[in-house]
Order: sequence, then C-alpha cells, then structure tokens
Amino acid sequence: MFSTLFILAHLLLGGAFVIFGIRNVNGVPRLAAALEGRKIAQPETAARIGVGLQIAGGALTALAPFVPFAGVIGGLAMIVFLILATVLFHPFWEYSGDEQTPHLNAFIMNSGLTGAFLLVLAHAI
Repeated sequence: MFSTLFILAHLLLGGAFVIFGIRNVNGVPRLAAALEGRKIAQPETAARIGVGLQIAGGALTALAPFVPFAGVIGGLAMIVFLILATVLFHPFWEYSGDEQTPHLNAFIMNSGLTGAFLLVLAHAI
C-alpha cells in the first residue's frame, strides 16, 4: 500500500507542476513583463528558465519513484523554483489591504508546497 501511495503522491505533485509549467509557456510575455517591473536582467530569458525549471522539476519529481536521483534533482529544482516564484511574484510584504491577501495566500501555499518537496528530497537521499 505504501508504495502505491508513494507513487501516486509523486505523480500528482510532480504532474501538477508539469501542467502548470506547460500552461505558463504561453504566459512567458506576461511573466517577463512582471520580472521587468522588478528590475530583473533579461526578463524573458529569466521567465523561460523559470518555466523550464517548473516543467523539468515537476517531471523529475513525478519520475522519482522510478528513476534514481530524480527525487533529489527534482525536489531541489522545485524548492528553488518555489522560493524564486514566491519572492519575485508574491512579495506580500510589499502590499497592504485587500491587495495583500492573494499574495499572502500564495506565500502560504508555496511554503506548504516547499515542505512537500522537502519530503520528496528527504526520501530520495
């Protein structure tokens, strides 16, 4: 039973980020514009790298039960992605009032997801 749940958890967690990443491919111009507003050098390249990290990290997480070291690489990639996405796109501390709420919610959600990827990493090492 544990191995079935373990495989299912990896497929769901990693697969969700693969789908999010594929959906973000079309949003690269929007993401790049947001990064440009935050004074990030080469914002379009940074956005493409971020989307690639999201897709690759998600895929490696999904494959972790089957591929040696995929959990380590995928877990680390997703932790880096989530930290960067949170700091760059959801800095709740820069907002106030109603505008702060969605960013705070995203911060909390990304913190929880970072914990999930720490579990992936912990199991892989």
